[in-house]
Amino acid sequence: MYTSTFGLWFLAAAVSAEGDTLPGTDHLTMEGDLAAKMVASMDEYVAQAVEDSVKSRQQLWDRDYRSHEAYATSVAPNRERFRNYIGCVDERTPIDALHYIATTAQTAEIAKTEDYTVSAVRWPVFDGVDGEGLLLEPEREPVAQIVALPDADWTPEMLVGLADGVSQEAQFARRLAEQGCRVVVPTLIDRDDRWSGNPKIGRMTNQTHREFIYRMAFELGRHIIGYEVQKIIALVDWMSGKENHPPIGAMGYGEGALIVLYSAAVDTRIDAAVVSGYFQSREEVWKEPIYRNVWALLHEFGDAEIASLIAPRTLIVEASQGVEIDAPPPVRDGRSGAAPGSLTTPPLESVKAEFDRAQALYEQLGVGQNLSLVESGNGVGSPGSDAALVGLLNALGQDQSLVPSGTPPQDKRTGFSSETRLHRQFHQLIGFTQDAMRQAASRREALWSQSDRSSIERWQETCQHYRDHLWDEVIGRCPPPSVPTNPRTRLAYDEPGFKGYEVVLDVWEDTFAYGILLVPKGIGPDERRPVVVCQHGLEGRSQDVVDPRIESPYNAYGADLANQGFVVYAPQNAYIGQDAFRVIQRKANPVKWSLFSLITRQHERTLAWLGEQPFVDAERIGFYGLSYGGKTAMRVPALLDGYALSICSADFNEWIVKNATYDSRYSYMFTGEYEMPEFNLGNTFNYAEMAWLIAPRPFMVERGHHDGVAPDEWVAYEYAIVRHLYANLGISDRTEIEFFNSGHEINGEGTFEFLHRHLTGGSS
Repeated sequence: MYTSTFGLWFLAAAVSAEGDTLPGTDHLTMEGDLAAKMVASMDEYVAQAVEDSVKSRQQLWDRDYRSHEAYATSVAPNRERFRNYIGCVDERTPIDALHYIATTAQTAEIAKTEDYTVSAVRWPVFDGVDGEGLLLEPEREPVAQIVALPDADWTPEMLVGLADGVSQEAQFARRLAEQGCRVVVPTLIDRDDRWSGNPKIGRMTNQTHREFIYRMAFELGRHIIGYEVQKIIALVDWMSGKENHPPIGAMGYGEGALIVLYSAAVDTRIDAAVVSGYFQSREEVWKEPIYRNVWALLHEFGDAEIASLIAPRTLIVEASQGVEIDAPPPVRDGRSGAAPGSLTTPPLESVKAEFDRAQALYEQLGVGQNLSLVESGNGVGSPGSDAALVGLLNALGQDQSLVPSGTPPQDKRTGFSSETRLHRQFHQLIGFTQDAMRQAASRREALWSQSDRSSIERWQETCQHYRDHLWDEVIGRCPPPSVPTNPRTRLAYDEPGFKGYEVVLDVWEDTFAYGILLVPKGIGPDERRPVVVCQHGLEGRSQDVVDPRIESPYNAYGADLANQGFVVYAPQNAYIGQDAFRVIQRKANPVKWSLFSLITRQHERTLAWLGEQPFVDAERIGFYGLSYGGKTAMRVPALLDGYALSICSADFNEWIVKNATYDSRYSYMFTGEYEMPEFNLGNTFNYAEMAWLIAPRPFMVERGHHDGVAPDEWVAYEYAIVRHLYANLGISDRTEIEFFNSGHEINGEGTFEFLHRHLTGGSS
């Protein structure tokens, strides 16, 4: 048992690890910023995974080409996963008609030509959420029904010719109505930032409206994409409601093309689709605006694979001038936090390459003629070319040439503002998502209903399923380490109580983990000590934790613990380099990974290496992390049982609310941590459920009353759920929380006692 007298004994005893290199390791010769090099190596590893995804995703498909029916059955699981990944999961409100929008001052009919009438309409989608837009109803029986989607920054009026902003040749909604089609033009959420924030609490951002919805929705298993796909499918519900209804098609440009492609992949009632200014190889989706970030997209789906969900139905890819956006709205006073991202015209070679992949799949099904590529102006012309429109009409059974384009209609409304409509659409989605956040706790309760708390043994057995779900479906399980550890070390510290070594361990080829190991002086030749892995936070370094000369919120707690007799390892966290690590997250999400996928494997390798050291007791390795290190303390020990306990400092709180709420200044919704949301975490794991996966191992929370991460009430509420489980299992002595009267820092009092009690059997 350790006591305070051991500190003096360590100072006088012989050093077990002598020289400039730890015994059993090679000399570390790497120079420069090893933390930055480590992050760069991780970035390269993920970039290679993105490149490899085109081939690797094929193993997730088992297409049966014997018949169209057999094919549809064989891809049904892929279609269902795709639906879930884009957040198209909520039950829609039944629809039997569109609702005309009229007031005492204005009828619903807003324009009329000799061929069609234009009306303002809305339609139910979810409880409290409507679609809104324009209905173009032909004067005769419609030959087809079309959902025409503008780009996000175009209003429906622009696509119909009622407002300026779109050239007449690109007004494909109007042109299709002139051909005798019934056309509905929905409103999409735009890329401005005027409402992105909550003025009631004084927090505004420069996030686009699409990003603002994306952030809160992603945490809850929803997506701005899924919401808008549902608005289109609701229209299809209406269009297909009568027997012998006219065929249904969809056409979109820019962001509207994305929604059309995804809608046609999800809903087989869409007979034909035109996708303009969007379709291409998607391996660089991480460079695009973050509201296009879809969990597991490239893991299973490129645009070609999405097209294969439309087969055998008709898909027309129109290569046209794309949307050009350099960056999100500018940072300015009181507005910041947006994720970087840009849009450019899809390069024609990229369009053709992805089209060729899709063509091969269509041809194997024997319907190669149902997929076509149209080049508008050599790939840089306007959307809605004659060839694209004719192809769509032909696919919908109209073997005819185009009627010459007529004069655009004239809007009869006075004082109409598309801003009011868009504001209403935007806030409906906020309200719906905030309601989903409030329901998340009961969804988690239902998910966890199969866990058995009757004994520790049954708890551990029944929790393995949840651990696998966290790793596979939320964090992302990347391949395990694949190369020899090849440890390299060099002496970095020689203090009175310990020696410190920089350590580099290989994880994958050309990818490594880095940290600093503190070995107390005076460890006997046959003695094995407990280890505390001390994890720094955002933009921190291992040195911050272990160097007694560095003043920081860490208060050199690694050095203190080493002086108290613990072996200490301070891994370098990947959360460093500002956008450098966030780019890794952006690249990783589409291949169904996250930054914690990589971090977990680094810890897996580190735990194995630590356990091999002759002075380490592999059964007594604890984890203690601050801030982003606290995030690690919740996730990595929940996945890796090599950690004997975990202490979360300055991070534990009501994590789902922290990420998704619109009504608190504590929320990540208003900050620059755009990588923070984890897909569908809200319906599966809050911090309490992560701590449940650590049980029955000891778990502790360290909380400063004045820590700005969250209010005490959030922390105490979430911790109470943890303690309730430990009490039910009869192990309430294995968990505790320490509140102290300070801020975002290591306190090192109750936590040190906790470490001594559970790792050494004594007290500090």
